[in-house]
Amino acid sequence: MSRVAKNPIVLPQGVDVAVGNEEIVVKGPLGAIKFGANPAVRVEKDGQSLVCKPVEGAANSNALSGTVRAILANMVAGVSKGFERKLNLVGVGYRAQAQGDVLNLTLGFSHPVAHKMPAGVKCETPTQTEIVIKGVDKQQVGQVAAEVRAYRPPEPYKGKGVRYANEVIVLKETKKK
Repeated sequence: MSRVAKNPIVLPQGVDVAVGNEEIVVKGPLGAIKFGANPAVRVEKDGQSLVCKPVEGAANSNALSGTVRAILANMVAGVSKGFERKLNLVGVGYRAQAQGDVLNLTLGFSHPVAHKMPAGVKCETPTQTEIVIKGVDKQQVGQVAAEVRAYRPPEPYKGKGVRYANEVIVLKETKKK
């Protein structure tokens, strides 16, 4: 059995889990998330905890039990605390502005970039060069952050572009004559 799957998921106060044959629904104070149940992994609710066990005879059930346990743990953390990714804009004239569910970016192109946020993901801009992306689904928050970063990834000579808040850019030395 996977070492990750051996650890039970402790459910915090206010988080409710409904385990069915087809899907698992996790509800909490920040929202609800659905996850398609895998037939190779059996998820059991044991009081205030969840346990993932591999089904005997199913292919890859040991590995999948650890994966399902990690996904469920992220779902529980998401509906109770939420997830966020911070992005910084580095460059002269690079600006960001959140208007409702649209993030307007000025990234040095001849046109402005408008990125529409999917359902369940919110965006804030505390300053013109900071972007905070929040949501309950860890995968979706990370995907939106990666899409915003992909408009202008940091370039290796000056470091200009959209970067994660904790990202370190190794700058190259310019060409010498």
